[in-house]
Amino acid sequence: MSPPIDCLPTSQSTTIRTELTTMLQATTYQTPVGPLAVIVDPTGGPAVVAAGFCPVDDLIDRLPANGGERPAWTAVDHQPVTDQAVAGYLAGDVTALDSVPVTQAGTDLQREVWSGLRAIPAGTTATYTQLAATTSKPRAVRAAGTACGRNMIAPFVPCHRALRTDGSLGGYYYGLDVKRWLLDHEAGNA
Repeated sequence: MSPPIDCLPTSQSTTIRTELTTMLQATTYQTPVGPLAVIVDPTGGPAVVAAGFCPVDDLIDRLPANGGERPAWTAVDHQPVTDQAVAGYLAGDVTALDSVPVTQAGTDLQREVWSGLRAIPAGTTATYTQLAATTSKPRAVRAAGTACGRNMIAPFVPCHRALRTDGSLGGYYYGLDVKRWLLDHEAGNA
């Protein structure tokens, strides 16, 4: 069984954003489980606004639109906000992604869940019930699971660390093979 997590949401872990108004920058990193696309808003921080084990276009399509239009983006070979953190994480420093600034739109409860996810130490997991217990609505277990499913910044917001109450993996937007690899990688390097 996973150890309980004891954390309070912090505003610096995840902040709210309703629209993306700048030219976003996208970088793709090669990982053992396939490409990791990372999209950064270079203004006001800068901060990661989307990340996942899929093509950049798939992430862009999931971002909030500006007046109904798809957010504008450009590919960059190097991203100062994430290059070192991603390289460190892949090399075994499983805490390297923890300090990367992130921002995504969501409800207050979703932001609490996302902050709670960032508080789960690498190498450990928490159930959706334990995750819900860290929020202002401790009985909102389904809402905690939904917030994990709506997380746009994996693995920087590590929704892969959330499991079902019975300890099974549950789902993962990028597939259970990716979730298993992330958990094994973190457990082996924590």
